Amino acid sequence: MVNFNGVIQDSDLQLTVSNRSFLYGDGVFETLKIVNNKILFFEDHYFRLMASMRIVRMEIPMSFTIEYLEEQILKLVEVLAIEDSARIRFTVFRNEGGFYLPTDNSISYVIQANKLDSIKYKTPKSQFEVDLYKDFIVPKQLLSTLKTTNKITNVTASIFAKENQLDSSLLINETKNVIEAANGNLFMLMGSKLITPPISEGCLNGIMRKQIITLAKQIDSIEVIEAAISPFDLQKADELFITNVIIGIQPITKYRKKEFEIRLANQLLEKLNNTIEA
Repeated sequence: MVNFNGVIQDSDLQLTVSNRSFLYGDGVFETLKIVNNKILFFEDHYFRLMASMRIVRMEIPMSFTIEYLEEQILKLVEVLAIEDSARIRFTVFRNEGGFYLPTDNSISYVIQANKLDSIKYKTPKSQFEVDLYKDFIVPKQLLSTLKTTNKITNVTASIFAKENQLDSSLLINETKNVIEAANGNLFMLMGSKLITPPISEGCLNGIMRKQIITLAKQIDSIEVIEAAISPFDLQKADELFITNVIIGIQPITKYRKKEFEIRLANQLLEKLNNTIEA
């Protein structure tokens, strides 16, 4: 079952070949996690979605209040009986019509939901190896920071990782700085400094990124810095980890010949779970 424009329908809903998200990647989306019938960090997700729609000049319906979107999401998970723990994809796309220039900027949306096995965040994989993906770059621009339906770089980077028996790959921008992983934001611990690339580097404006920055700032021994990360920095790091809303924190255990600790990642994971339980 899916929620299409407020109506619960069979999950075999078929969009037409004129769908603009299919034709041009003319859509934005949010990936959300539900725990005990509560959407985690929903206010942050909501405002990012509204900002994304404005940036790509979509018409935001008057009905798109935070209360309405929450109601539509929770209605679907109730029908599916997966309120305890679920993954949500909320996709908004411009309605069909026109070529590159749309005939209008009105939108439709579809909500998909899948059950998750665990309520708490936990380390998905104990061994996690990555390498650089250099075939394509992510440009330093505002569009790169949004969750649009045009994620071909992330797709090809994920295929590259699989082909090379890696768990994920790290993306770079035009100045060859490392900005994120194919599946989430990147953090690097070097001594007492926890570093993550600033949004101006072209990385995703991640919701979990924001939460981890806040939690890390509560640790007196850690200084949180937003700064560019070069590939050479990775070899000198004490820890590397990836964050997104579904996995929480995934420690990177190996990059090329360098192996990493996971102590801070585990400490932050515990803090993250405590915020969910609060």
